Amino acid sequence: MAASSRVYLDANATEPLRSEARAAVMAALDTLGNPSSIHGDGRAARKILEDAREAIATRFGGSARNLVFASGGTEANAIAIHGLARGGRVLRGATEHAAVIAAAGDGAAILPVDRDGRVMLDVLVAALAHEKPALVSVMLANNETGTIQPLAEIASLCRAAGVLFHVDAVQGAGRLPVDFSASGADCMTLSAHKLGGPPGAGALLLTPAAAALLQPLVLGGGQERGRRGGTHALPNIAGFAAAAVTCRADESARLAPLRDAMEAAALAAGATVIGASAARLPNTTCLALPGVRAESQVIALDLAGISVSAGAACSSGKVARSHVLEAMGLGDLSAQAIRVSLPWNATEADAAAFIAAYQAMAARMLRHAAA
Repeated sequence: MAASSRVYLDANATEPLRSEARAAVMAALDTLGNPSSIHGDGRAARKILEDAREAIATRFGGSARNLVFASGGTEANAIAIHGLARGGRVLRGATEHAAVIAAAGDGAAILPVDRDGRVMLDVLVAALAHEKPALVSVMLANNETGTIQPLAEIASLCRAAGVLFHVDAVQGAGRLPVDFSASGADCMTLSAHKLGGPPGAGALLLTPAAAALLQPLVLGGGQERGRRGGTHALPNIAGFAAAAVTCRADESARLAPLRDAMEAAALAAGATVIGASAARLPNTTCLALPGVRAESQVIALDLAGISVSAGAACSSGKVARSHVLEAMGLGDLSAQAIRVSLPWNATEADAAAFIAAYQAMAARMLRHAAA
């Protein structure tokens, strides 16, 4: 099938590049100079860098002085966890992204979630009272189910206990209203390519107090006020800023009726909507087809020209049981669910194409499973 006839519904893996971001990347590529150099070309590159820093910080309610650029969300999460926990124990949500799970390590304490994927606040209260962790890390919105966490309550509990709070906002930023300064978090992770920017750029927003505590993960030439060494990926950062300025929460809200129509059709075809009772990202649905392996569904839809995924797109192309759905207590459905995530430029025609392909696939595969 020709690429032009395909329907891309895997935005939570990466969003389509916005035209504004593309233009910013190309302009930065044409700018000669290292932002750390003091000559005229270096100063021109430095202006692009600092303008981008200011734009991103302003867009998400942070301070430009305390924004640290990184190579993406994975590195920004690692900087936050290693740089602030500093070897101490981390308390993390059970459904966190693999980047947070890996950075927190095997010794991390785990916050369980309910069947809709929401962190159990009573367990958090007990955990904070029992053994004070060095850092609590909970994501804004889940990358597989879209479930939105009660961050205001979590932040309040952490603040009362005197514990640092990290938020992985990679999936929520740009799709939900995000104001770091009002969130109560001590640090927040962002990623360019989840906003419609290029891959290869991320950022960590810090409060002044957290910035003062941060230990660098990558040492080098003193870039980022000594918080992250290495020459800046200026084109990626410029594209990041352009996407951050362009993306809007109301743009994402436009996708909710399309998502709802897709879910209604999937339910009629025999599917289960995961996390349906929780507040979720407006572009995301997780659909389980009982008795049908997720991999089979992804392949069948791919052959029909529809790009979706099974869980997170961070496992080198592997399809396995979802740790997110297992943590939600969904048993066998953990291996029978696909993620459909609408990109910022999705249309009614895209939703209609998915509905037709999904209904045909489900009817065929459920007949086969019953045979």
